[in-house]
Amino acid sequence: MKKNVLITGTSTGVGFESAVLFAKNNFKVYATMRNLSKAIELQKIIEKESLDIEILELDVTKVATIKTVVETIIEKDGKIDILFNNAGAGFAKTTEQATEAEIRWVTDVNYLGVVYCTQEVLPYMRKQKYGQIISVTSVGGLVGQPFNELYCGTKFAVEGFMEGLATYVSDAFNIKITCVEPGGITTEFMNSAIEKTASEGQFATGEYLPIFERYMAGNQKRANESKEQVYQTGLEVATVALAIAQNENPPLRIRTSKWAEDFCDLKTQADPDGTKIVAQIKDSFL
Repeated sequence: MKKNVLITGTSTGVGFESAVLFAKNNFKVYATMRNLSKAIELQKIIEKESLDIEILELDVTKVATIKTVVETIIEKDGKIDILFNNAGAGFAKTTEQATEAEIRWVTDVNYLGVVYCTQEVLPYMRKQKYGQIISVTSVGGLVGQPFNELYCGTKFAVEGFMEGLATYVSDAFNIKITCVEPGGITTEFMNSAIEKTASEGQFATGEYLPIFERYMAGNQKRANESKEQVYQTGLEVATVALAIAQNENPPLRIRTSKWAEDFCDLKTQADPDGTKIVAQIKDSFL
């Protein structure tokens, strides 16, 4: 029987590429997205290549839609093998000048969405005594960056959440946990984040403005001079996620490029894949 995988945020980028790649590698894919009107390109590929992908509506900020999708999968397959928490949103703005609505939005999408999706699949994985939860975080989940503190905060939160889970559900219920940590990605995610930041530059005013201008200039310089080194394609990141899904003993953490590895080196050199800290916590608490 094929393993099935529930992937969030599959309308573009890493999620889109992952849905196609997993299906081509003998997985049954439940490709979910908030807005089904964005499913046209994925549907075309499904039909052209006869891929085993079912597209479902799921908004990670709305628990009812998560419950509905999980129940649909259980009714059809009786199991959920892999949850791939991919949905996320970029955000760059000073804490002082971000609105309450913006702070809640980025937290809901990037952190609470992961929690809610994980919460819904855990009972089924626990009962079946196996499962895998893969979450796309970011190098921003390990290293804080200017004007990205609210975004980084949500990714740090996912890292802590996943690490905490890994300390007890892996041994007790054979549920494997991994954080996939990309650097820059040349997808709609990156473009929309930069465009949103640039168009709302008026929020970086006063004493923040010269710092913000240096930040944006640095982003543009990296994009122009080091694109191949800094930025990966969605397919490259999806390929790492597939390898994790096929790994019988996956790491807790994995960076998806040399640039990402180098960028996080000061944070990760003592325990690159997170296995040492999980073992230490188990020894200390369990």
